[in-house]
Amino acid sequence: MKAVLKWWVVVGLVTTLVAQTAPTKARSRRTTSSAKPAITAADVQALRDALAAQQQQIEQLRQQLQQSSQAWQQSQQQAQQQLQQAQAAATEAQQKAAAVEVVSTQDKDTVTKRNNDLADVKTTLTNTAVNTQEEQKRMSALEGLVGRFRFGGDVRVRGEDFFQNQPGFFDRNRARIRVRFGIDGKLNEDFVGGIYLATGSLGDPTTTNETLTNFFDRKTIALDRGFITYNPVAHKWVSVTGGKFAYTWNRTSVTFDPDLNPEGFSEKFSFDLKHVPVVKNVTFQGIQMLFSEATRGADSFAVGGQVSGKLELGRWSATPSYTILNWRNVDAILNASAFAVQATITGSSNSTTPVPSIPVPGEGPGCASGSGLAKFPPCAFAPNGFSNGTFVNASGKPHFLSPFLYSDFILNNQIKTGSARLPVNLIIEYEDNLAAKEHPLDSSGALATNLGKQSHAYLADINVGQTKNKNDLQLGYAYLRQEQDSVLGAFDESDQRAPTNVLQHRIYALWKLRPNTVAAFTWWHGRTLNTNLQNAVLAPGLKPGQLEPWLNRLQFDLIYSF
Repeated sequence: MKAVLKWWVVVGLVTTLVAQTAPTKARSRRTTSSAKPAITAADVQALRDALAAQQQQIEQLRQQLQQSSQAWQQSQQQAQQQLQQAQAAATEAQQKAAAVEVVSTQDKDTVTKRNNDLADVKTTLTNTAVNTQEEQKRMSALEGLVGRFRFGGDVRVRGEDFFQNQPGFFDRNRARIRVRFGIDGKLNEDFVGGIYLATGSLGDPTTTNETLTNFFDRKTIALDRGFITYNPVAHKWVSVTGGKFAYTWNRTSVTFDPDLNPEGFSEKFSFDLKHVPVVKNVTFQGIQMLFSEATRGADSFAVGGQVSGKLELGRWSATPSYTILNWRNVDAILNASAFAVQATITGSSNSTTPVPSIPVPGEGPGCASGSGLAKFPPCAFAPNGFSNGTFVNASGKPHFLSPFLYSDFILNNQIKTGSARLPVNLIIEYEDNLAAKEHPLDSSGALATNLGKQSHAYLADINVGQTKNKNDLQLGYAYLRQEQDSVLGAFDESDQRAPTNVLQHRIYALWKLRPNTVAAFTWWHGRTLNTNLQNAVLAPGLKPGQLEPWLNRLQFDLIYSF
């Protein structure tokens, strides 16, 4: 590069000198002929100045070339760097492209798989939707079915104690349980039905209790109710029920135990009276109960009716009712089968071929004892003891002394007080067996002429309070005087001292602990009314004619309802 510059300087100098000396030579030619001038110091100085200027220009040009060369080298380096960066970027891009191509291939496979899966899912969802619709239809049908019915029941745990101030009487303490469960509801617009199960001995229809005994064995549970009721929408005043059902008429435990559910038919015709000042309702009731069907001979049944009303006058409201009920062929109760009485022993009392008592696995009350009654089946059915009058005919068959035709008047009153939680409730009942006969026999079986008819029963029950809401209280007292043949003792209250021929006091209290839980206490304080009568229930060692000491029966209950 420096050699080139030197040659460019020499050429420039020569060119400059030629240009400057050319006129001089011409003049010298013109003047040669005359004279040759000499070179002066000024000319030399001018030449030096020109050389210096040229040198300066050359240096400036050299610097410019050097700067241009550096700039070019820098641009070349930058271009090289950019090229390298571009190559690196291209390589990276190529790698990424390759990776993307791999991923794209994988994604294509994944997409294909997912599309296949989606198709499967769509198919599954379609099938599920179809199945769901079918399930929804079935569930709707089930909900519609369940919605028409309601479930209910209760569990009661009871502690029970017996005390009597009588020599030979042993205090008794036992625990019992009752479980009931059922369902009832609308079968359709005009019919209602229900099925209920309950614990209790099969041979005792008057109680659903099971005693906690018998070495932890399982407790019996059986059909307690099963019924259908016809109550047409177009005629709400009509209600016809058939089967084994809860009482459809007004009654108390004087005539029927609360746990007993009658069997047969019932017809009710109820009319509301909207424009009568005091009388708000009048109801007529037909009753047909079937309690023993015979394959040979007459069936046993009870037929009757009831008329009742509803009265309202200020704070007082009342439900008066009158029932007439005729029992036919009741002697079947004295000749019940071993199954009916759930016999615990068998044998024979035949005088010619007697058979001693043999235990059998019955769990019921067994044969009832009484004057002239058989000790082995067929025998008398009386779950809670036998107290009605009987006689034995010439062929040795036992019969009830009196037929039974109930005439029963009940007046149920409610009086509202200043507190909605403390109403006063009063029940008054008078019951008379219109078919009762003069009682001819005393406890020894001898004829007696002064006993008269044992046909009446009197009840008064008063309580204050209610058990509707949490912490509600109800306190009450009941008085009962029931003569021997006023009712059939096999079917009335099972917790009193004796089925009939009894004087009974009852004090009770109930406390609503929770909306579905009640604690209750009942004190039964009773004794036999007339110990001189045949089949009178007596304490151990007590002789006829003696006044029986009071039997105290205490019950402590906890009841859970659902």
